[in-house]
Formats: sequence, C-alpha cells, structure tokens
Amino acid sequence: MPLDPLLKAFLDQMAAQPGPKMWEIEAPVARELFVAMMGLVGPKDVPIGKAVNHIIPAPHGEIPVRIYTPVAAAAEALPTLVFFHGGGWVIGNIETHDGLCRILANESACRVISVEYRLSPEHKYPAAVEDAFAAVTWIEANASTLGVDANRIAVGGDSAGGALAAVVAQMAKEKGKLRIAYQMLFFPVTQIGDETTSMREFAEGFFLETPTLKWFYNHYLSADADRNDPRVSPLAVKDFSGLPPAYIMLAGFDPLHDEGLAYAEKLRTAGVPVTVADYPDMVHDFIYMQNVLPQAPQALAAAAAALKGALKAG
Repeated sequence: MPLDPLLKAFLDQMAAQPGPKMWEIEAPVARELFVAMMGLVGPKDVPIGKAVNHIIPAPHGEIPVRIYTPVAAAAEALPTLVFFHGGGWVIGNIETHDGLCRILANESACRVISVEYRLSPEHKYPAAVEDAFAAVTWIEANASTLGVDANRIAVGGDSAGGALAAVVAQMAKEKGKLRIAYQMLFFPVTQIGDETTSMREFAEGFFLETPTLKWFYNHYLSADADRNDPRVSPLAVKDFSGLPPAYIMLAGFDPLHDEGLAYAEKLRTAGVPVTVADYPDMVHDFIYMQNVLPQAPQALAAAAAALKGALKAG
C-alpha cells in the first residue's frame, strides 16, 4: 500500500522547510523544535475533567507527573494508564504530549498519569528506566490517595516511551512486587541497533529517519552500554511468558515497524494476548498529527477503546 496522499503532501511540505536535520543540531535546540512542531500538528484545547501537576519523590530527587481525570469521571478509584512520552529519550515532555493524554483519558474513561522522566544526554541510561519504574511503583503504593485502582494499572507510551513501558512491564514481572494489568505500546523501540528491513527501506523521508534514531541512541547510551540488555532493548528478554496483555500500534512506513511486529509476535508465541493495530499507509507516531490527518484521531480513539475494554473502565 502506498503512503497516504495527505500524509505525503504534509511530509513534502516539511521537507521543503529550510534548516538542518535533527541529527545535525544539539539536544536543547531539538527540544525547542519538537515543542514547536507539536504546537502546530498536535491536538489543542482538549477539555478534561481535571489536570493536576504532582511531584513523585525519587532517589535522585523528584519526578514531575501530570494527573488527568477524564470528563465526567466517577468519584471512585479509576483504572489508570501511566504514560511515558516519546522523543528518543532526548526530546519531548509532559507539555508536548498533553493533548494526547487528555484524549486518552477522556476516550478510555481512565485516569492518565504522564511521567516527566529524565532526558539524555544530560542523564543517560539507565536514568529514564529508573524514573519510569520508580514512578509506577510509587503510583501503585499511593493508589488510594491518587484515586487509582491499584488492580487496574496499565503502562504505555509512544516510541521511546513505548520502550520504557515494555521495560517496566518486564521489570514488574521480574521483581514480582508490581502489578501491571495492560501495556499500550505505540510504535515502540524494542531493539536498539537492529538492522531490519523496515529500518533499511524507510531510512529517510518518512518523518522518523534512521540518522535521527542513531542520534537518539548515541545520546541515550554510553559507548560501552550493552544494546542487548533487555532494559535497553526489551525484545532481547529471554522469557515473554507472564507479561501483561498488550496493544501495539505500528505504521507501515516506520523504520521501527519490524521490531515492533517482532515484539508482538514474541508475546503472542509466549501466550500473551496481543492486539496489533498496523496502519500500512502511515508513518512513525502519526498520532501526533491530530490537526493534519483524519486517521490520527481515529487511531488514538481505537487505542483508547481497547484500553477501556481491557481495564473494564467506565
């Protein structure tokens, strides 16, 4: 299937803009550009029942989070999605994904807690993983205060955030002290450094480019990091059995498509229930483009409906 024509026109317009590529600039500048892009294409003025900023104590200091309560939510404890934003562990923040989290909360009838984990290169691996796991652990321990149903906690995220969600689910199983009911992985990084067919075929010109991926990975990891450590590349874990059910969103023109599909297949082979939502004419993280593509709100609504059904929300 060819690239969606509306999406192609948008990508052509982006490519025609002057300026350096992301992998040619410094991280602080890249963060500013990402904020600007999300301001143009992302959802705006999404109503929400409540959005409250909060601080989670952590060994290194504090982890900021934003807690979203859906419109017309009941007073009782709600099923909750702990969300990790994308951006290659280098860019992105709570604000860039604010609209997406509002939509997910409203459409799923779940509370959503968005986590502001530490970014690279200032805080290289394993800082983001430590923050992600610490945040979910604290949320479960303080569920009654937060209005969270501790038996119905899901983890999710997009791209690098999807990798963090997958890693947290694996760590929860390994440690046996944290209950994860569901994992929602949008276009996840699952194997850093893997040369898949999709990585080669969609290396440039399809929104996320492989030189950008390498730029992200080099910022995130130290030179001696083991890229086959499951906490770096969750596809490398030995045993997939016993992991929580998963919803995995993929895009046909995404360099990460094949490793995301491989993750879904390993889960399924291990007996884990998996829903794969594969959009063959789309690109990586097209759900960002809520103001550009009609498929973006449709795809996010479908994912939220799956989350709602899995956690029996509403």
